[in-house]
Amino acid sequence: MNRKNLQGLAKIRLNEAKTLLDNGLYDGIYYLCGYAVECALKACIAKNVKQYDFPDKKVVNDSHTHVVSTLVKVAGLTIELEKQSQLNDDFKLNWQVVRDWSEVSRYKRNSQLEAEDIYSAITHRKNGIMQWIKKYW
Repeated sequence: MNRKNLQGLAKIRLNEAKTLLDNGLYDGIYYLCGYAVECALKACIAKNVKQYDFPDKKVVNDSHTHVVSTLVKVAGLTIELEKQSQLNDDFKLNWQVVRDWSEVSRYKRNSQLEAEDIYSAITHRKNGIMQWIKKYW
């Protein structure tokens, strides 16, 4: 898996979520949206990996998680996230929706509101989490 593959998967997962949203199938939207963010953040991590460098074991181990707040840290984006959150209340609210996503959501039923909230938090053109991540991937 490389950076380009991860970027592509992030886009695919969001397209799949949009298709489900358009068809009123809310349970899968929440799950797929979180995976889109996970893939996008892993693309940021991959961008930081230098060819022929021996990878740091902690970075490698910490990268193999589904916890988006951990992935932000591993990608070196914590300070940027804090800055953006301080400058933009709408972005901050969107991050609060996304940061609590978990891969175990695949076992959970999600309401229409939960699905719409996470999709909007990620895809909002100006204040969306994906728009912010794309600056760094």
